[in-house]
Amino acid sequence: MQRFTFKLESVRALREQVEKQAQEALAHELAADAARRAELERAGARLDEATRAGTPETVSGPDLAARQAFVERLERERLDAHASVARQEREVALRRLGLERAAREREALERLKRRRLAAHRLVSARAEEATLSEIGLQRHVRNAWDDAA
Repeated sequence: MQRFTFKLESVRALREQVEKQAQEALAHELAADAARRAELERAGARLDEATRAGTPETVSGPDLAARQAFVERLERERLDAHASVARQEREVALRRLGLERAAREREALERLKRRRLAAHRLVSARAEEATLSEIGLQRHVRNAWDDAA
């Protein structure tokens, strides 16, 4: 019986490697997304803390202006963190699409390989059956000659 060889095995292996790289890229982006979300949470907490902190009864104009500037800076940091999370979400979505495409391409070759292997096994089984039938026929003919003699 002839051994099965899939002629596109190198392409299949390459697609499998591309899929693994896409998985790693997605994992990296998901980790970055978690970090950006944590930073957004921290920025929100700092802003909440600064806005909840009351102003003393006697505060000078420059101190009040400095406090307002501080709160505004924290608001900008929170907005920047929010924008960063939004950008990261888009990047995660792109990586997911890349992984899905890579998985589809690899799976298409896997299905082709399975179909070709099944066809190979069918051809091999038929050839084996033909060989066994030929052996049986040869034995029958020999037995018939031996009985006639």
